[in-house]
Amino acid sequence: MNGYTAREVARLLGLPVGRIYSYVRSGFLKPERGPRRALRFSFQDVVVLRTAKGLVEARISPARVRRILKRLADELPEGRSLAGLTIVAEGNRVVARDGARSWNPESGQRLFDFEIAELARRVEPIVRRAAREARKSGDDLGSEDWYEIGVHLEIAAPGEARDAYRRALELDPGHADAHVNLGRLLHEQGELKAAEEHYRSALAAEPDSATAAFNLGVVLEDLGRTDEAVSVYERLLKRDPGCADAHFNLARLYERSGRRIAALRHLRAYETLTTEH
Repeated sequence: MNGYTAREVARLLGLPVGRIYSYVRSGFLKPERGPRRALRFSFQDVVVLRTAKGLVEARISPARVRRILKRLADELPEGRSLAGLTIVAEGNRVVARDGARSWNPESGQRLFDFEIAELARRVEPIVRRAAREARKSGDDLGSEDWYEIGVHLEIAAPGEARDAYRRALELDPGHADAHVNLGRLLHEQGELKAAEEHYRSALAAEPDSATAAFNLGVVLEDLGRTDEAVSVYERLLKRDPGCADAHFNLARLYERSGRRIAALRHLRAYETLTTEH
């Protein structure tokens, strides 16, 4: 039967078995039942338990962690898992993130959105003026200059940032960082095939670029080309076994395809890398 026993999860994450059962009783985890009604935890359950462990290690009390995760689980739409959220401690405050949205799960208060919007509003006139001046003296600017302009434009004018990266690539088609950043912006806009092309161009120019390889794996997943994504992550980890996020993504893909032992191996590597001090 698929899934992990409570003792397997306890060994994997370094958690007391009793605490795992207490989290189940709290209701934010709903593991399946195996033979003789034994609990069987999914990979998503393991991810949520790792999050709970991280909060406790950040000095959030176990009781408070149970309350927070239960509230979040109750608020999620049907079919969504806590594993899809980023939940971290910032000092004594817990912050939940889902895409661009951040909030305090205890109060429900939205966080950061206003601060980011205000920062972008203040920065926009400056970066737009810089972009206009750059265009006037365009012949005097090199690829690296246009790349730097793109970096500064991203927060307030992503469309103009894309144009700046394209100017950089016109001058130097092998500028790997410009390919990565342009690919990322296109990726965020849903232009997946174009993003893939830029990530591959970045790797052609700089084969050891872990960022380009990881981003390529992600966009291949988004394109539904899972087998190719697995191959990209595997090659990345041969060059850079310390890439924790690649281990995590591989674990998730292996779990989905039923390769439980391989998933567990990469999840353990992820856990080791993210708990080292």
